[in-house]
Amino acid sequence: IGFKGFNISPDKLNASCEFEFNNQKYTLRHGSVVIAAITSCTNTSNPSVMLGAGLLAKKAVEAGLSVAPYIKTSLSPGSGVVTYYLRESGVTPALTALGFDTVGFGCMTCIGNSGPLPEAVVNAIESNELVCCGVLSGNRNFEGRIHPNTRANYLASPLLVIAYAIAGRMDIDFETEPIGNDKNGKPVFLKNIWPSRAEIQSVEKQTVIPAMFQDVYARIENGSNAWQCLQAPDGQLYPWDVSSTYIKNPPFFNGMTKTLPGVQSVKGAHVLLFLGDSVTTDHISPAGSIARNSSAARYLASRNIVPKDFNSYGSRRGNDDIMARGTFANIRLVNKLVKNTGPKTLHIPSGQEVLDVFDAAQIYAKEGRPLIAIVGKDYGSGSSRDWAAKGPFLLGIKAVIAESYERIHRSNLVGMGIIPLQFRSGENAETLKLTGHEIYDIDIPQNCKPLQEIQVKTNTGVTFNAILRFDTEVDILYHKHGGILNYMIRKMLD
Repeated sequence: IGFKGFNISPDKLNASCEFEFNNQKYTLRHGSVVIAAITSCTNTSNPSVMLGAGLLAKKAVEAGLSVAPYIKTSLSPGSGVVTYYLRESGVTPALTALGFDTVGFGCMTCIGNSGPLPEAVVNAIESNELVCCGVLSGNRNFEGRIHPNTRANYLASPLLVIAYAIAGRMDIDFETEPIGNDKNGKPVFLKNIWPSRAEIQSVEKQTVIPAMFQDVYARIENGSNAWQCLQAPDGQLYPWDVSSTYIKNPPFFNGMTKTLPGVQSVKGAHVLLFLGDSVTTDHISPAGSIARNSSAARYLASRNIVPKDFNSYGSRRGNDDIMARGTFANIRLVNKLVKNTGPKTLHIPSGQEVLDVFDAAQIYAKEGRPLIAIVGKDYGSGSSRDWAAKGPFLLGIKAVIAESYERIHRSNLVGMGIIPLQFRSGENAETLKLTGHEIYDIDIPQNCKPLQEIQVKTNTGVTFNAILRFDTEVDILYHKHGGILNYMIRKMLD
């Protein structure tokens, strides 16, 4: 719809692709399910829905239903207790038969740790520009978060995750269409295999007992053998390993002085990103897989890390070099400075060269040019991820001008020393005829007040007032220190 949406042309609405997997032929089309994950630390801790999913799986297997083998299925509970009562209730074999094996515990698909799809599936999706789907029992499905090749991702209960996996598509009407056929070729509807509340409660009463929780949590601090074999360094200071690509001494205090820098105006700033509405923290700092053609991938390759070991941004959040390169690296980012969707922008002074966002920021930094971002409504919505503020800081972004902010993200920007400005009511980049190609001066008085209007000037003659979103005196104090981290260090030194 407008600036968003899948942009499928009318002549491709019925597109499909036949492909071969494990010596069998299958067909993908818009709406086909390629990822089905029972995941999340919250939903998988509910015995009723987990046992309900197990009972549904058991009835499905008994009816002769199955899940197509190319669909990436997984079960990642938030607690070891879940596998305990699934096993005791006798539903684990049915879950396994449908592909829902326990792959681990904690954050998995809902944070982008789904792993790669089969190559044949990826080729079919990409060559035909198909909008294929992920369905998961997680609590987040922001753009580009689940998997690069699932452009549509739907949140569902664990029972419905299994149901959609069996159906193989999201555009099914369970009320009127069969979910599949039984061993004799007769249609099976979802209502035929859906467990009743009484069935679920009966199994739950028999199998979910306090002794399970006591047994699991009595051993929780022991960890695995691998955990027990880890070498823990002695001493009060962490011995940084310069060869590590996971944990690195962060640069946030580099150049810090004991003297307060005071209020900082912004002079001669270029626009690094010109974005629309509903830019989430997943757009700003993705947590999922590291694309092989990204700046972060090139960094890892230069350190002899092979693609299969790239892992995810979430797993490498202790390395600022990778996280800075991952900032605005979401494949669904829509930057109005460039034509195509993706983590690209312009280095405007060099004549419109299209670059990765990080690479452009590096050039601006070498030239000594400060940067800003111009965005729409609800900037920073979604997960309140700290790197969504740390990353822009490392890119050299000094200020953001938005129509509105998500509450926590605005606070995080202040905490990292980035100035949040807000267009006045009734004004935005469009009404002011801003293109993102201007050079900006933002003059903030030393005696500024919370929510004060300040003047923003451009080199094209456009001048406008914006609201300084330092909402409290504490925000101003943090800004004068260069952010909350510097404030805390100076406070400790006093």
